[in-house]
Amino acid sequence: MKEFICIECPKGCHLKVDDDMNVTGNTCPRGKVYAINEMTCPKRVITSTVVIESKLVSRMPVMTENEVPKEKMFDIVKALDEVRLVAPVKCREVVIENVCGTGVNIIATRTIEK
Repeated sequence: MKEFICIECPKGCHLKVDDDMNVTGNTCPRGKVYAINEMTCPKRVITSTVVIESKLVSRMPVMTENEVPKEKMFDIVKALDEVRLVAPVKCREVVIENVCGTGVNIIATRTIEK
């Protein structure tokens, strides 16, 4: 049996999943889906910052457009360490396309004009 704390809503239900993928402890259907996904193919959205040449700030907030496989997280963070942007950058602009072969883009989450 595997145990999880659900992160789909603020309740933080304590979930248990047995070998037959039966989920208990969830108070909504999202908890069941979350637990099964965690058992079969865990994914995460990554938020971070990258270096930007700008008169206003030195770091630019970025995130993955969608969830990426959890096992790719460290590779993606390493790829973000190599990014050097130059202002201007628009919010939702693609910073890295198809990061680490995941099919997911890294996008800017803020507009920086200067």
